[in-house]
Amino acid sequence: MTPLARAAIVAQLEELELLIARDFQTVSAPAAVLELQAREHGWADLVWRTQLIIADVAGRRGDIAEQGRVARRANMWAEEHGDDVLLARSHRQLAVVFRRLGDYAQALVHAVAGLQHAGPLPARLRCSQLITLAIALDLNGRFDDARRRFTEAMRIADDNDDAHQALTILNNMAFTAYENEEVDEANTLARQMRTLSGTSGIPLDGLYLDTLARILMMQRRWAEAEAILRPILDDPSGPLLSEGDSLPECLLTLTEIYAAQGRHALVGETLDTAGRLCAERGLGSHAARVHRARAEWYATAGDYREAYQEYQIYHERTEALHSAEREARAYAMQALFEATEARQASDRFQEMAERDALTGLFNRRYLDEKLAATLAAARRTGESTALAIIDLDHFKRINDTLSHAAGDEVLREIGVLLRSFAATSPAAAPSTAASLSAAAFDAASSAADSLDTAAFDAASFATVAFDTAAFAAAAEIPARLGGEEFVLLLPGADAAAAHARGEQLAELIRSRDWSPVTGGLPVTASIGIAACEAGELSPSVLLGQADEWLYKAKRNGRDQVRSVLHSSCAT
Repeated sequence: MTPLARAAIVAQLEELELLIARDFQTVSAPAAVLELQAREHGWADLVWRTQLIIADVAGRRGDIAEQGRVARRANMWAEEHGDDVLLARSHRQLAVVFRRLGDYAQALVHAVAGLQHAGPLPARLRCSQLITLAIALDLNGRFDDARRRFTEAMRIADDNDDAHQALTILNNMAFTAYENEEVDEANTLARQMRTLSGTSGIPLDGLYLDTLARILMMQRRWAEAEAILRPILDDPSGPLLSEGDSLPECLLTLTEIYAAQGRHALVGETLDTAGRLCAERGLGSHAARVHRARAEWYATAGDYREAYQEYQIYHERTEALHSAEREARAYAMQALFEATEARQASDRFQEMAERDALTGLFNRRYLDEKLAATLAAARRTGESTALAIIDLDHFKRINDTLSHAAGDEVLREIGVLLRSFAATSPAAAPSTAASLSAAAFDAASSAADSLDTAAFDAASFATVAFDTAAFAAAAEIPARLGGEEFVLLLPGADAAAAHARGEQLAELIRSRDWSPVTGGLPVTASIGIAACEAGELSPSVLLGQADEWLYKAKRNGRDQVRSVLHSSCAT
């Protein structure tokens, strides 16, 4: 065992960890050789680092479960042995896993933890940790913090003359500008990407080309956007596909281009190809998006029966995806840090992980856990449980006619309205009438997202903690499912009481003055309610029944409430 031999292996590992982002198909074999050498010397930490590299390759090829299993085990070993380097790298991998599963809040938790342990890493690896954190912040809607981290990472890339990392940073910043509809900023960053690609000789891969295509789509430059993606379509197995989800992502983008051009036959063919690839590679979130896109395609063609069937499949796939997220989360949570300061940070980000960034309501992750616990309690007490799914009617019209900013404001106002409505429920504790305002939530969550330990002061934390405690005491729990769909959980309510509450809520939304936000466009909601006694239904069945009644409300003309009590429950 010589220091020189170990240093040589570490240096080669660092090069492979940097190479994987730009050419993942070439790193598995040398990583396997390094693993054998590390085993011969008994260097367990280096064995784990080689396995993380191989697992990263598996994830890029679509085997996210394998990537998650290895990252979890490496993280647990690193925690047990206090290995900061391995903690940093394994937390980063877990952040990537949760991001690919669609659980952006948990991705942020692990990205933060990874950076906290990144002190011993060389500058270019620390840059990769910053990029992972910046992406997670962006996905959680924290654009200013994301920009700050991207800027910090760009300084490191420039100092080390690393064009590959600089391109990665520019691509993510450009995509953020696209999402925020910042046309000038997006075009500037796109030009910088093209210039850097030209001067460095680094070709733009599939994900980069997808970003450039979307920036052109934002400006309705459909033919140019299609041309940007042409190298991918001409060589679907070629070197430009740097990750397993690159081609399905590009194909989904292409379907939007075809749809905008009225080339509907090509939309169907492209969705079929994307669906097949998702099935082959186990890309659950992309597969769900394919089914949703196909439902919209059928609806555009007037085939509403097929559209509904595709939406049902989309809903089932989404449920399965959430199940996979919970399993991966259970693995990963075993490896969360135990030190006092780290645990305090984890508590803060756990609060963020249970919140929807836009509305301040609880999110699907929290709802899944709370609904399961509520039904379990109902089985013990024999009480009723009801659940309402609220879907805003013709919400797409607001986005299309006005802007996405107006749509976001409507969603925020619905969040405020639902918090107030739940706080005034008959069974709510008196203190919940003072539930947290949207402004207070934004202030608290922004402080939490500053990522500096001192920034999240006691007052901000107390404000968020009060809101959580208030809703824990209340009988009704509002949450955002996603998009324009919300849920109201009503523990202790039977079908009649839940239906009455649904009617009150529908009237409250209908009668609110929306003109400052939407002008003359009305805002109404369709509501579907399911209920049972003694927790006889599973969470997925109760949600499914509420969803069925929601669609009956929508098919019956919208702006109404539909409900039924399960046949095995009392009326």
